[in-house]
Amino acid sequence: MNFILIFGPQAVGKMTVGHELEKITELKLFHNHMTIDLVQPFFGFSAETWRLSSMFRHEIFEAVSRSDLPGLIFTYVWALDQQGDWDYVDKICNVFESKGAVVYFVELEADIEERLERNKSPHRLEHKPTKRNIKESEHHLRSTMEKYRLNSLEGEITKENYIKINNTHLSAEEVAKVIKEKFRL
Repeated sequence: MNFILIFGPQAVGKMTVGHELEKITELKLFHNHMTIDLVQPFFGFSAETWRLSSMFRHEIFEAVSRSDLPGLIFTYVWALDQQGDWDYVDKICNVFESKGAVVYFVELEADIEERLERNKSPHRLEHKPTKRNIKESEHHLRSTMEKYRLNSLEGEITKENYIKINNTHLSAEEVAKVIKEKFRL
């Protein structure tokens, strides 16, 4: 089994790349908004939303790790300057590694101008209802970028199966092909 963690800042293309990778591998995509958008209509963006989202994710990770599925692609906005996020990534990776799965880390980065354009893309808005208020979504994108470090520093990620891709000028299809070839998926 393979577990692929695609991480990077908002609107960098994690979900879109994940969809393309899903098309060319046997892996299923579980993008982070699948749980957020399930709970947010009930509780807004509250502590309860994050608690329930984390609980659902954990249960899905456990179920997939015990299943006959070939693996899972998961997307995540990783605040690399927050120890809690490092601990969370270790926890979810351990779910899969403890069952013998191979974990792959894919970091995406793109220029802010490109991310602001992607933030309004029909594909993103179709799959992420909480992003449909563009003004609010753009404000959140900018404020999160100012508050947290959402891309790694040179040499910070020391995992064996790791790739960092600047996808500012690459299509999601091109990025998915790079990932598939790099990790022989």
